[in-house]
Order: sequence, then structure tokens, then C-alpha cells
Amino acid sequence: MTVRIGLIGAGRMGEVFAHHLAFSIPEADFAAVADANHEAVKRVAARYSAKRHYGDYVELLSQKDIDAVVIATPTNTHDKIIIDAANAGKHIFAEKPLALTLQGCDAAIAAVKAAGIKLQVGFMRRYDPAYLAAKQKIDAGVIGTPVMFKSVGRDPKRTSLEFARRVNSGGLIMDMGIHDFDLARWLMGTEVKRVFSEGDCLVFPELKDVDDIDNAVISLKFENGAVGAVDVSRNAVYGYDVRTEVMGSEGSLYIGKEQQIPLWVKTRAGITHDTVPYFMDRFGEAYAAEIKDFVACLESDKEPAVSGNDGRKATAIGVAATISFDEGRPVELGELET
Repeated sequence: MTVRIGLIGAGRMGEVFAHHLAFSIPEADFAAVADANHEAVKRVAARYSAKRHYGDYVELLSQKDIDAVVIATPTNTHDKIIIDAANAGKHIFAEKPLALTLQGCDAAIAAVKAAGIKLQVGFMRRYDPAYLAAKQKIDAGVIGTPVMFKSVGRDPKRTSLEFARRVNSGGLIMDMGIHDFDLARWLMGTEVKRVFSEGDCLVFPELKDVDDIDNAVISLKFENGAVGAVDVSRNAVYGYDVRTEVMGSEGSLYIGKEQQIPLWVKTRAGITHDTVPYFMDRFGEAYAAEIKDFVACLESDKEPAVSGNDGRKATAIGVAATISFDEGRPVELGELET
């Protein structure tokens, strides 16, 4: 079976997925790409041999020979495009987050359910070999009962001011922290009960003009009593830095790496090594694996491992953590459901 896939979004993430659709997944036919940016959509179509390209994603959704879509559009558009794709009867792989609000998540999930199609949310770290191995060891009881979660997510440079606007990206805590929030509940095997966030604009004062910050720490309290912390930053000048530790009653697991090439240079001046440049370099294999799994689910008629409900729960933690930062207080996730 060949799954004919259309890509919606020809920006930075769109190119990542276009590459894997074109070169990494024999079972996928990269049928079309859509983006309002005419130069970008033509470039991606030509570079990755998409058969058709459109300036409006609605045109792509109207094509009856397309089985599924990958949504890699700006963050604040995800829920609307998911709803439109579901109404068009297309299976959906959507980049994170599912939506910036719980109302948006609920509307997207309802549309998917009503259409009877499959939805997978793009939490690619679950497909990274190191994180997968850690999850398997936790489930096997190697470190006993998980009691503490610590995660670091640091970008090597500031995002654009337009993207940083909370209305567009959700802000630092939602945009960067959502991967860590998903990992927290997945690795710990329990839900987050309460969050408390602190942060500020410490390096890039211009972020204040778009209601964003550049550094934050979010404390987590889990339903089973375990604790955790997530730190996110936009100023890791030394390179892309993503690490996670899970402490258990009988040991701990440390996931991550701080160098791209396994080479140490030792001279009189000291010992040096390179660092990971950016997320594509660190998680390229995981991006390919999550799309492969999505296609495999369509071929075998299985439900995706990362569901719309997973996307909603991660968004809920992000929303609560953002409220906590704004109001300077701990926020119970139960408050969001009242």
C-alpha cells in the first residue's frame, strides 16, 4: 500500500517533513504541498519532487486522491486546519501543539472523531532512540518507581519577534516547554497535577515588546506525588541543548548529548569538543521515525501512539504553566476544567 500524502506548510518544519516524505519513507507518496508563500511552496515542490503545489491548503484538501496530510503550519493555525482536514476526510499528522487553547484542542478532537479518521500529534522525542530506550527501561522497572523528572530545553538563538508573540506561538513556555511536558507524563507514567512557573526577559529585552520572555523554570507536581522541573531558554549560545533525567527509587536515567561528533580535542590549551547545532541535527532520525509510524498506522489500520488526547494534555500543562507565570502562583490543572 502506498499512502498519498499532502504537506500543508512549506516553511522550516515543512521542509523537514518534505525531506522525509520524499526520501525516508518508501510507503509514502509525496503527492502535493500547499503554502500561501508562493516562492516557498514552489521551492519545496521542486526540491522534493512533489507532484503538485497549491497556494491555498483548501485546494489540496479537495483532491480526492490524497489520503492524508502533514500539517506544519504556524502554531496558531493548527486546530483550524485539523478541523478542515478532518471534514475533508483526510488522516492527519499535525505538528505540536495540537492547539494553543483547550477549546481549540477539543474542537479538533471532536472533528477527528466525527470524521472517523486518524490523528497523530508530532511529539518526535518519543521516537528518538535514546528516549525510547529510557521509556522501555522505566517500564521494565530498571530504576524502580520514578520519583523525580528533570528536563532541559534550550535553543541556541532567539526566535523571530513575530513568532514569539504569544498569540502566534503561545510564548516561550508553551512553544518550547510543550515537548518536555509531554515527556514528563509519558516517562513518569502519571499526570501532572500542579505547576508553578517563574521566568523573565533576561537576555533579549526586545522580547518584552511582544509579551514574551527568554528564560523560565516550571516546577511540576504529579498526581502520584512525584516532582519535576523543566527549564527552557532561548539563549544557549553554545548550541542546541536538550537533556532529560528521570530519578527512580532504585536508580536514574540520563537522556541527551552535548556533542554532535564523538571527538575530543586534547591540547595544552585544554579539552574541547563540538556541540549539537540545532534540533534538526539532534532529532532528524526521530522526525523520520514518527512519520514512518504514522504511515504504518494507516497501512495497518491502527491508532497512532501519540493521540489527540496526548496533545490536549500537553497543551493543558502549557496553558496552566503560562497562567502561573502571569499570575505568580501555583496553578492546579483541575482549574482549567471548571
